Amino acid sequence: MKRILFISLLCLALLPAAGQTLRGSVFYNKPNGGTEPLPFAQIYYLEREKLIETDAEGQFTLNLTARATLIATYVGYTRDTVVVEPGTAEAKFYLSGENDLSESKVTAQQSTLPKLKSVKTEVITAAGLCKMACCALAESFENSASVTVGYSDAVTGARQIKLLGLSGTYTQMLDENRPVMRGIAAPFGMSFVPGQWLESIQIAKGPSSVINGLEAITGQINMEHRKPTDETPLFVQLYGSSDAMFEGNIASAIQFNEKWSMINMAHVGGTASKMDHNGDGFRDEPEDLQLNFTSRWLYYAPSGMQIRFGGRFIHDDRLGGQMDATKDNASNLWHHIWGSRIINRGANGYFKIGVPLNEENSANIALVADFNHHEFNAFFGQRNYDAMQNSAFANLIYQNEINDVHKVEFGATWQFDDLTQGYGYDYDNLYAVNHPWFLPVNSPWYDFSRKENAISGFGEYTLTLEDKFTFVGGLNLQYNSLHGWLYAPRANVRWSPADWVTLRALGGRGYRTANIFTDNLGIFSTGKVFALTGDRLPHFDVVPMAGDLDLLEDAWTWGGNVTFYLPFGAEDTDTYLSFDYFRNDFNKQVIVDTEIDPTTIYFYNLDGKSYTNTYQVDFSVDPIERFNITATFRYTDAKVTLLNQGLVERPMTSRYKGVLNMQYATAMNKWTFDFTAQLNGPMRLPKFAAEAWCMETSPVYPMFYAQITRKFRGIDVYAGVENIGGYRQHEAIINADGPFEFYNRWAEGQLNGIESTVFDASSVWGPLMGRKFYIGVRYTLWK
Repeated sequence: MKRILFISLLCLALLPAAGQTLRGSVFYNKPNGGTEPLPFAQIYYLEREKLIETDAEGQFTLNLTARATLIATYVGYTRDTVVVEPGTAEAKFYLSGENDLSESKVTAQQSTLPKLKSVKTEVITAAGLCKMACCALAESFENSASVTVGYSDAVTGARQIKLLGLSGTYTQMLDENRPVMRGIAAPFGMSFVPGQWLESIQIAKGPSSVINGLEAITGQINMEHRKPTDETPLFVQLYGSSDAMFEGNIASAIQFNEKWSMINMAHVGGTASKMDHNGDGFRDEPEDLQLNFTSRWLYYAPSGMQIRFGGRFIHDDRLGGQMDATKDNASNLWHHIWGSRIINRGANGYFKIGVPLNEENSANIALVADFNHHEFNAFFGQRNYDAMQNSAFANLIYQNEINDVHKVEFGATWQFDDLTQGYGYDYDNLYAVNHPWFLPVNSPWYDFSRKENAISGFGEYTLTLEDKFTFVGGLNLQYNSLHGWLYAPRANVRWSPADWVTLRALGGRGYRTANIFTDNLGIFSTGKVFALTGDRLPHFDVVPMAGDLDLLEDAWTWGGNVTFYLPFGAEDTDTYLSFDYFRNDFNKQVIVDTEIDPTTIYFYNLDGKSYTNTYQVDFSVDPIERFNITATFRYTDAKVTLLNQGLVERPMTSRYKGVLNMQYATAMNKWTFDFTAQLNGPMRLPKFAAEAWCMETSPVYPMFYAQITRKFRGIDVYAGVENIGGYRQHEAIINADGPFEFYNRWAEGQLNGIESTVFDASSVWGPLMGRKFYIGVRYTLWK
């Protein structure tokens, strides 16, 4: 009996150790003092190295046999650690947002306007990128009136942006502050950056800092990629649409230890079939296959030294033109079929090291090195274009934050470009069938290769008076092997006399070397000939033009902004009203003129004025929690001096654009509803297009977008519609029925009336595709 009693008492004593159940809850600590549960938060049981997850109500249960250290985490929030003693029945965890705008709570903040930056910078967040349909960088600006996105032509599928009323070639593209998408990599560069690879995009208007070189004329767009330190061992995204577009992305971030981490990202995407909705005999979008891979590494030493390095590889093959076109252009021309095939291949490697010079890291030195190899091989009907570019970049920077008021940065930059490029014509196959008498012509190869070597020294000073006032002034002095000495002073000022208002002003100079073919890729999608400094195709009259074409472009940009932060809207959100004005004036510019002669495209240097005035107003408010309304309107006055015309409105430049975006998210973003409306203003058409379509300007047209996202545990499913109204530019190609007619009539000696028969697909002012439905899924495995 005593033995039985002893065993019973022993079992009762051991019962708590064998099966004590802990009930836990994880809450979000709101800034206003309230709380709300965090569903699917992660709890790490430190002693057992075990990971569990809360349910949809933010609760979990756990059997404990001993003292336990539990760490609650949630993406975008601080961590909370609780040590639980044996016998504890309940534990609560309270997490706060890591920043003022918690993406998990206020997904409506798809884009933000940082208060403390001296240059007005629009930030498109990761949440904002997720709301875009097919997520290449080119599709990431639908909700921005600052940036206008369109097609370079109706054949190649190349997307081009405009900022401050000027082509994206005047905007410096940066990959984590490394210059990218330069030269022949520019036409399709924005299509080669999957949006799901990005953490955020920063759009800064104006010339900004001198540290990254001279090429920022209208502004800078900087891309921040997913980081090796991200706690996402696996991310997978799949996408498909009604127009046969498909996309797949995979990313994996691994932290090997406290020092080493890496992230690999891969992409496959394209268009699987050909379509011709407007019945002109040409593909609306090229058939395309893109393969893309990058690997990024980080080494972080206990001393504070950081080393970042990585590589990237891209292959893109696209086939456009008439519906029967194939990849064999000799066969195309033999059968008088106009086709276009463009192959892009690229490899990039970079290395960055930052070394602190004191314990506070207030002084440090950094080196950024980058090498890029790109090949561009293409045919456009009877015209061939081939190019290869090797570019090297190195930037050595010393930075010293002397105190809270003064900071200095100075250093040196080396930029080298070796560009081999040229074009020629394939006459033989084009005329041999219909003109058996035609003698083969050995078309010359027009070589426009160049080498450019530039060495710069720069310095920049920053004065900061708490949160009230910031002044940044800098100078970049460069010696360029093609253009000699160049100097670019730049300055910007921010002043906040009160918490509810911020004023900014900036000005500066920028330079770039024009790449006349890839900057204007649409010129290849025509039957026209090129006239450059007196050179023209054999068998045609030479167009007299004095002097050599100067490729240097030189411009001043200045402007300002005032932002009012208004005292209404949901708690913990900013309601703001912002006004912008920017002006750009060119000292030198390469003009591409399609209006002198309908059969010829002229390249010449600016002789007169060329400027843009851009006005913009932005308004954003969260009337209730998790519901955001953003409205933007931009007006552009762009003028350029053209030969035989004088100062005229710049062709193919939209006069205005309005954007309205509304987004609502339910609690914890289980459902997200997004709607965007655009109003696209008219643009002046070139004379030949105005005559062909019987209108001087393009019509005003609306665009509508909608998307719904449902979040599950680790999985997001989204579906949406682009161009809900189905609006299209029904006739985007002039003389689509006779793309070779100009050359046929030339061969037969019948050039009378040729002006009305020249094939041209370069005047795209509206959407080429109609209504598009899409669906996608994103899976994230958290560490």
